[in-house]
Amino acid sequence: MSSSSSQVVQSTIDSAFKISAYAPAHTCALAQLVHQLPPELAKEALSGGQKIICDFKYQTLKKATKNFNQSNLLGRGGFGPVYLGKLEDGRAVAVKKLSAEKSSQGESEFLAEVNMITSIQHKNLVRLLGCCSDGDQRLLVYEHMKNGSLEKIIYGTDGFFLSWNIRFQIILGIGRGLQYLHEDAHIRIVHRDIKASNILLDEKFQPRIGDFGLARFFPEDQAYLSTKFAGTLGYTAPEYAIRGELSEKADIYSFGVLVLEIISCRQNTDLCLPSEMQYLPEYAWKLYERSMLHDLIDSRLRNDDAVEKDVLQVIQVAFLCLQPEADSRPPMSEIVAMLTCKVELGARVPTRPAFLSRKPRNFDNISWDSISEPCPSPLKSDSLSFPQHAK
Repeated sequence: MSSSSSQVVQSTIDSAFKISAYAPAHTCALAQLVHQLPPELAKEALSGGQKIICDFKYQTLKKATKNFNQSNLLGRGGFGPVYLGKLEDGRAVAVKKLSAEKSSQGESEFLAEVNMITSIQHKNLVRLLGCCSDGDQRLLVYEHMKNGSLEKIIYGTDGFFLSWNIRFQIILGIGRGLQYLHEDAHIRIVHRDIKASNILLDEKFQPRIGDFGLARFFPEDQAYLSTKFAGTLGYTAPEYAIRGELSEKADIYSFGVLVLEIISCRQNTDLCLPSEMQYLPEYAWKLYERSMLHDLIDSRLRNDDAVEKDVLQVIQVAFLCLQPEADSRPPMSEIVAMLTCKVELGARVPTRPAFLSRKPRNFDNISWDSISEPCPSPLKSDSLSFPQHAK
């Protein structure tokens, strides 16, 4: 392809990235612009000028998953079920069969959306291996994560135990994955649905962020987008749930909730518990005010004083992620730096996080308690240290 043609293709892709943030989750701006190109350039644009990922046949994936047998069901993501598959070459893969809503989009839109997903690659993001567009069938093929979702491990019923070293590795890996999406990728991305079920673990318990069905692409010069709520209650930042103001700070709030879940080994909302314990961030803050954060930690981690000191420090970082005002939450790069000892907490004292009120049952009437007066920290920053194993 000539230099001028390459410039046309790249200009088309760049334009799509700039405006795709405004498109609904099921619409792809790139595909719309591709239709404006001559036919000989359209395929090049859809591939991003790079090697196109593997195009799987529907029958191949049907056979690999034993006709999408329920015994092969790994879970359900935001846009459809995910099945374990075994390819003819012996590779284990995860096959997502997209729901009717996503399958209704045209082939160009689907392939362009796949291109956007494959344009972001990081060791802490689940890797897309290929796709299938056959008639009205739309499927995505991902690398299989041997240890499944974080959700099943941290509050499953099989008694599986994660040491603090592994939990910290998971927290740090998720943080680095988010830092890449927010700050280091060639396009600015907000995931919108960071939660335990969307974190997958490989054979070494390295975390991978998955399910980008709700992800949004941001223009460089825009602080936030005004958009309809989509995500999971319990992990949702107040400014997004109430006003529809979406930015990377919404992911940071969700990360803070997830860190508390990993440390306590419980769900963020459990209505079977006594009233004051039902919502995890609220309960954690009450313990913080009473200098009783020891009670929040998974009881199996409490026997080691050195570990407990490290855990308490990470909890304080989680509270900084849960600040009621989006601008008060540190960027992900700073959070990773705090976790890896490169930046000290110093005088940063978290204020009371925003809590979702239990009283209203109608989501349209949600209210938030956003008291933001600084509260003296029961933790002495200069007397605590970050995990020494962090690199």
